[in-house]
Amino acid sequence: MFPETVLRTERLLLRPFGSGDIPDTQASCSDPLTQQWLPLPQPYTLEDATSWCTNVASALRESGDGIHFAVTDSPNGRLMGTVGLKKTDWRARTSEVGYWISPWGRGVGIATEATRAVARWLLTEQRFQRLELRAATGNTASQKVALRAGFHREGILRDAGFVHNGRVDLVLFSLLPDDSTEPPL
Repeated sequence: MFPETVLRTERLLLRPFGSGDIPDTQASCSDPLTQQWLPLPQPYTLEDATSWCTNVASALRESGDGIHFAVTDSPNGRLMGTVGLKKTDWRARTSEVGYWISPWGRGVGIATEATRAVARWLLTEQRFQRLELRAATGNTASQKVALRAGFHREGILRDAGFVHNGRVDLVLFSLLPDDSTEPPL
């Protein structure tokens, strides 16, 4: 399993979830745009948020599946979203990154900054060989995050994703240790 970790960027603190994140997690996961692209419970209740923040996120790390960070604003500590690793293959040293950003944190590069931080940590300190990112073909904002974070577009995975409205095609992106986590100039 991954060690319990805290990461810092210029503006952000990425840390484990805690009970103080419950209200903002519920608000973020109830947001229509978040619900459009992620198959989260509908409605997303206070109980769902409590379970995620106090049990599920840490249990996923302890199971070896990945690690999930609360992305917070460094100056005030408010939850701005999450970035996490899942479907980790320890033998192959590969994982998949995913994220959601709170409505009040969108449009200012938080997803890109947090994704870059986790990618650097995974590919350097943890010595992984490949990081994947998958985004629905209709989720252009998430695809832009992938490209801005330095990922390379590999192709389309047909009918590979599931959202509330049914199955969707996914764009597959990847990042390798020799790739830069900075966008091309």
